[in-house]
Amino acid sequence: MPLTSNNSLSTIKIPGTEEHFLDPRGSNEASPGRLRYLSGGKGPALVLLHTVRTQAEHFRHLIPLVLERYTVYALDLPGMGYSQIVPGASYEEPAMREAVKSLITRLDLRDVTLLGESMGATLALTTAADLPERVRRVVAINAYDYAGGIKRSSLLARFVVTGALAPVVGETIASVQPKPIVRAVLRGGLGDTSALRDDYVDELLKVGRRPGYPVVARAVYGNLPSLIAARARYPEVRAPVHLIYGETDWSRPSDRQANKQILPAAEFVQVPSAGHFIVLERPDVAAKVLNDTLSPARAVEYA
Repeated sequence: MPLTSNNSLSTIKIPGTEEHFLDPRGSNEASPGRLRYLSGGKGPALVLLHTVRTQAEHFRHLIPLVLERYTVYALDLPGMGYSQIVPGASYEEPAMREAVKSLITRLDLRDVTLLGESMGATLALTTAADLPERVRRVVAINAYDYAGGIKRSSLLARFVVTGALAPVVGETIASVQPKPIVRAVLRGGLGDTSALRDDYVDELLKVGRRPGYPVVARAVYGNLPSLIAARARYPEVRAPVHLIYGETDWSRPSDRQANKQILPAAEFVQVPSAGHFIVLERPDVAAKVLNDTLSPARAVEYA
């Protein structure tokens, strides 16, 4: 059973949620370690999977919009947020997918809606392929499954990521996180830069100071090939899929079209003026998709 902490580790509190931890079972060397997640609400299960180098609080504005219709489980992916940092752990897509599956199966969640953004979108799709009997729907926002990724955001982002991956000096570069640089890199993923709250940047910087986190950050940045390879699993998804892209997302039209071809039955939505971090700047869009899927089918418009 998960353990509940009385004192949240995060500086950001999301009304209606509580912090829990899922401890690993046994001494499995491949274990992702202790996983932290936020939970609250009522209704069918909604599992939220965050972006590269963020955490469960990434969904701080979306969660209050869906708590009346879903029981939310917002996971800190392995090594990120306040999930345990396990020395030598893999942060490639299959390993992270196993952590998502562990949350779902250990809590015996069924009739699950999976919503992921960026890296989380890819994980939502591959998890659905692995657990068809438990997943009822997938909402994949700006899937991060193409070459380049965050490096397309700006010259600054390219410098930061390339530097973090460099031999010898990469870990040092990954550990140096001046707030103005982190803020600028994140703003490169937003159409509306005012959506990036200062307290959220402070929270990400706080997490980034955890012992061992620079190693995690480097590994996550370096896992892109495994995310691209994971696209081969998309045709196995049997649940209905919603593909959501921001108009100014880092993905190119050709990247989006490729996923439309792989998932021809998916509902496709492009959000005008929105960037990569849609749940930060347009949480209403994701909430509308989620809430409408529990209502009788009808046309949905996005402005």
